[in-house]
Amino acid sequence: MATVSPPARARAKTHKAATPPSDTQSPAARRRPGFRREQLSGWGMIAPAALLLLAFIFIPAILGFGLAFTNARLISPRPVEFVGMDNFARLFTDPTFYRALLNVAYFTVVIVPVQSGLALVMALLINKKFRGVNFFRTVYFLPVVTSMVVVSLLWLFMYRKDGLINEILSAVSFGLIDGPDWLGDPNTAMPAIIILSIWQAAGFHMIIWLAGLQGISGELYEAAQLDGTSRWQQFRYVTWPGLFHTRSLVLVTITIQALGLFDQISVMTQGGPMDSTTTIIYEAVQSGYRQQETSYASAISLVFFVLVLLVSAVQRHLTREKD
Repeated sequence: MATVSPPARARAKTHKAATPPSDTQSPAARRRPGFRREQLSGWGMIAPAALLLLAFIFIPAILGFGLAFTNARLISPRPVEFVGMDNFARLFTDPTFYRALLNVAYFTVVIVPVQSGLALVMALLINKKFRGVNFFRTVYFLPVVTSMVVVSLLWLFMYRKDGLINEILSAVSFGLIDGPDWLGDPNTAMPAIIILSIWQAAGFHMIIWLAGLQGISGELYEAAQLDGTSRWQQFRYVTWPGLFHTRSLVLVTITIQALGLFDQISVMTQGGPMDSTTTIIYEAVQSGYRQQETSYASAISLVFFVLVLLVSAVQRHLTREKD
């Protein structure tokens, strides 16, 4: 039996009647003024931080990039002129720059595995429920909240020829060991800086490791214990894989901090003795403020930025999660 379609006018009326009223058709339109006020409020809240970032991060970075290709000085009656790659040509023929690069590489290669490993051991020790665990957490983390300048001054007196460390060595060995001049000897100056840096910053990365350890489900350890695994096997097959993302974060942060070594050098050795502890950042500060060559300091800073970017990219690639 054939069906008869309604007339076109009837269909139009039916369609018109089915259309909801305009006030209920788009409820988002009625909320639009309130939504815009929320947006304005949000932009107002982030405006102070954005202005500070713009004033103290982005604008100085852009100016530093531009100054690297000029002959600008901190105080000079001469007008600033564009010199192209002259600053970089001078930089790459400067033996002090290569010595600073070697010192930073030496510092980074040693401190990254040692500090991250020590922080992991500390995190494993305090990741247990026993009496006094909060006390040990506080003691381990205490050097982190102390200013690096204060810590450097403290260790500066300890590293003196007649300082605490040499006195302890002499007392333990009954006078047989005469401690060296730790910061005055090129062979011991950088190892002394490394020991200080590890002691000061290990607690910070301990907290990161501890957060990763507490994020691993306890059911995995219970299942491993039921299978009769040893503590080493639990660490190898449960703990270490579960710390993958934490491991990447710790390695990247330690590497960036190591490449930016400055405070300890400025307070304790001033780059000496014989440039054995000079670093890239220290050379940039020396050139920019003491020698007033802001253009050359900007060139050093630009090279340092590229170096950190490359090292971080390579490290990120090596520690990426593989399928």
